[in-house]
Amino acid sequence: MKKTMTAAAAIVECFEREGVTNVFCVPGESYLPVMDRIYESKKIRLISTRHEGGAAFMAEGYGKAKRKPGIAMATRGVGGANLAIGIHTAYQDSTPMIVLLGQVHSKFRGREGFQEVDLDQFFGHIAKWTVELKDAERVPEIMQRAFRVAQSGRPGPVVISLPEDVLVEEAEMYFGPVVNLPAPRPGINEINQVEEILKDAKRPLILAGGGVIACNGEQELIQVAERFRIPVMAAFRRQDVFPNNHPLYAGHSGLGARSSILDTIRQADVVLAVGTRLSEVTTQDYSIFNHHPKLIHIDIDYDTIGKVFTPDAGILADAKEALNALMDMNVDGDWKEWSKERRSVFEKSNDQIPKEDENWISNRNVIRVLQEKLPKDAIITNDAGNFASWLHDLYSFDHPKSYIGPTSGAMGYGLPSAIGAKVASPNRTVVSLSGDGGFMMTVQELETAARYGIPVISLVFNNNSFGTIRMHQEKHYPERVIGTALGKVNFTQLAEALGVQGIKVQTDEEFEQAFEKALLSNTSVVIEIISNVERISVNDTIQSIRNKTLQQNGAFR
Repeated sequence: MKKTMTAAAAIVECFEREGVTNVFCVPGESYLPVMDRIYESKKIRLISTRHEGGAAFMAEGYGKAKRKPGIAMATRGVGGANLAIGIHTAYQDSTPMIVLLGQVHSKFRGREGFQEVDLDQFFGHIAKWTVELKDAERVPEIMQRAFRVAQSGRPGPVVISLPEDVLVEEAEMYFGPVVNLPAPRPGINEINQVEEILKDAKRPLILAGGGVIACNGEQELIQVAERFRIPVMAAFRRQDVFPNNHPLYAGHSGLGARSSILDTIRQADVVLAVGTRLSEVTTQDYSIFNHHPKLIHIDIDYDTIGKVFTPDAGILADAKEALNALMDMNVDGDWKEWSKERRSVFEKSNDQIPKEDENWISNRNVIRVLQEKLPKDAIITNDAGNFASWLHDLYSFDHPKSYIGPTSGAMGYGLPSAIGAKVASPNRTVVSLSGDGGFMMTVQELETAARYGIPVISLVFNNNSFGTIRMHQEKHYPERVIGTALGKVNFTQLAEALGVQGIKVQTDEEFEQAFEKALLSNTSVVIEIISNVERISVNDTIQSIRNKTLQQNGAFR
């Protein structure tokens, strides 16, 4: 199909053909022609945010929830730099995303023009593909390739630089068919290889990651686990890959994971890693396989297989297709007792969590209220911070695609990603969890939520501290507190000033009442939870960490 139109019009035409319905941005004069064409569109809503970092996190959260590319736009070097954190998050989290960045006039390039940066080079290390549009007639080719690259193989972000003069050029455009994603299936010999390895296994384990979620392979994962009675563990911040209430679920391998749960990996003699890049956190600083189990690594990305650990069987395949193929294996292992044992360890692990100070609100109770009050298909997002450990350890993710957390550990992520998730899934309840440090980084996006009528519930654990860093500070430099104490911010009043309801709570009863009220509201609500800085993590207090470090250093008093 051929049409004569401007490059800007062709970009929006590609959006519509690929089913894009929402675009997140901070407006900029360098790409006004694209915005003007979106104004003409009856299919696309432009959501103008308060900061490019917020726009990027919204697009990333949207991409996770929708499993379609989230779209973000910004202007030139300054807007692009602010977007970088979201691009990096999408890259590490394997989230489909397309970023359009306005660029200076082609004739001004190389003269240090206004806000000029070589954007395609600037983002080359943290994006899956970067390109600068130089010919208007190539818009359909480049845009359709961008959608293919962002979604195929290991998903990720694509960055396209748009010189402002090219956007208004007219050309005859040819549009090809919409993207049809490949889903490679393992060969018979590869399945036979897995079968042979499993036949000798005494303690096999499935370690499942985001690749299973990306290809909608959650049900196939359940079928394989049940067919062979193999326990399943989730990779870092992929807890919703497998129902946590299932008798074969054995916990997660992430930050703060209990040693008793990690022993499941340490004791496994065969690990079937499906759709995970075996990251630093998932592998506990790359140490979890020190006992050298047999490793079967299935991933859709060629570069991921063998990048960290050399597999005994490396299979390049779509996780869903691979899991379907594994169902045909002729393996009859006696792993029922092994699975039962590891499930029992997981169920008892929460008994190890110390009680909290009764004079303060209980984080354990907060998670209990979420578990009891939220709809089964609710989506929870979280920021970076120790508060998330209570969520990871105590909340049971029993519904697929119900959790969105940054494996990149980006602060400021919780609120905007919740807004993006709500836009992607308007009929689902969305709750974000943040600390006061991270929440303050993108708090301005409450106004965006209010302006566009996007209702999300934001829980803010306010302990006036960069808590995670304070924890590490006490581990390495006890009593030498610098830079981690924060001033007092009244988030309840701040929320009201930004157009949403704010509620401050200091007791368990107050929180439960506030959360019930928020669930009944059809607007955004911030619940400020006044927290005890002394309870710095699930397992430890500041004093206990400090005493342990001083004792190890021979300076205990």
